[in-house]
Amino acid sequence: MNFPITLFGYIARRFLMWFSGVFVLFVTLIFIGDFVDLTHRTSARSDIGAGLLVKMAALKLPYEAQQVMPFAVLGGSILALFFLTRSRELIVARAAGISVWQFLAPAIGLAFLIGVIGITLFNPLASTAQAEFKRLDSTILKNQADSLLLTNSGLWLRQSDAEGTQAVIHALSRPNPSEASSAEMELNDVTLIFFRENDHLIRRLDAASARLEAGRWHVLNGVEWRPDRDKVPFDEEIVPTNLTKQTIEEDFASPDTMSFWSLPAFIDLLEQSGFSAQKHKVYFDSLLARPFMLCAMVLIAAIFSLRMQRRGGTTALMIGGIVAGFLVYFLADIVLALGNSATIPAALAAWTPAVISTLLGTVVLLHLEDG
Repeated sequence: MNFPITLFGYIARRFLMWFSGVFVLFVTLIFIGDFVDLTHRTSARSDIGAGLLVKMAALKLPYEAQQVMPFAVLGGSILALFFLTRSRELIVARAAGISVWQFLAPAIGLAFLIGVIGITLFNPLASTAQAEFKRLDSTILKNQADSLLLTNSGLWLRQSDAEGTQAVIHALSRPNPSEASSAEMELNDVTLIFFRENDHLIRRLDAASARLEAGRWHVLNGVEWRPDRDKVPFDEEIVPTNLTKQTIEEDFASPDTMSFWSLPAFIDLLEQSGFSAQKHKVYFDSLLARPFMLCAMVLIAAIFSLRMQRRGGTTALMIGGIVAGFLVYFLADIVLALGNSATIPAALAAWTPAVISTLLGTVVLLHLEDG
């Protein structure tokens, strides 16, 4: 029989209501936990007020809300199906010839829509807020300044030594992509500006190239400028550094601080520059897979809810849902870690949890309903 539009809307509203309730509960608990954690971290700082801590906790919240969304869908689906079954509404629907796939269709459709809205509209907001949170955390709580920036205009680096001398390094031409697997890195059209406290300029080097080697920059074919004398050409200059190619790559903009829409261009920029974009690829593909993961959560929720209808046991339902959520979380965490370390391809790492969860939910439901 055709699926009644009225019943479709009713089930969709119930699912949306329970999902919203669980989601708000999770977000509230996360906000409280983050605020308490920030309070502990700044307990010895009298210069940091509660207002700043509330702001930082609020800035961190949107990104973490994205992370708990699959579990909110799982919990909301379990509760929605539980109460629909408890009130005998699903039993009547099934007696009227409505299959499990038909009354799950509204929840699956809404879950997919929530996922799409999450990555296209909510994610840009979350990434902007996360970037601001990390900036505040770095500058205020850790007293660290940004040390690296990669743009289409070139690469900017910042380093300091034990004597208090700081250097800003700018390269117009980015590293050669063929050196992506090398421990060294070569920059072209390089400017190094050295200064001490209060931004007191010491000297400036303008060079054709600079190679990052073990513990030093090997600067070639340039000109040295000092405040108290004219420019002096040089063939090579050695500048000590504690930077390595690995630490430079790790300091790039974290994937979670970048919008879904800006990630592809930044991934291309990293690859053209000879740096690894594996983490950004994994994160981008995981965003693409998120709507399907939310749909899989509805299927997994149905497994426990329908079994409860036949066997009873609210406690078993809740425990089963919690265990399923943790299993999915650990599976995703392990696979994403393998992807970030380039042990497996980025697409495989990002899509495996969603695909396995969907297949598991579909197979078990087919066994319960049609087996």
